[in-house]
Amino acid sequence: MTIDHDGPVPLYLQLAHLLRAQILSGDLPPNRPIPAESRLQQIHGLGRDTVRKTVSVLREEGLVVTIHAKGTYVLPLAASAEDTKSSSRSEP
Repeated sequence: MTIDHDGPVPLYLQLAHLLRAQILSGDLPPNRPIPAESRLQQIHGLGRDTVRKTVSVLREEGLVVTIHAKGTYVLPLAASAEDTKSSSRSEP
């Protein structure tokens, strides 16, 4: 899949879809980093804010975690599903 710079879908959502598919297929395996923001910018011809918004979406979905000065890593799928469930529960 390529990013359609002229299409109706926002660029950050297109990139999120692409990375999500790579995570779910195992192309980006658990506990391994996703490409650096600067690399994603170069590969897809996107701006820094767009890439950061993409990473934020994936973090909110529980697919990745960002570690300061280390990078953004793929979470194990079972753990990310549990994290998503627990974060959607309300505290009594």
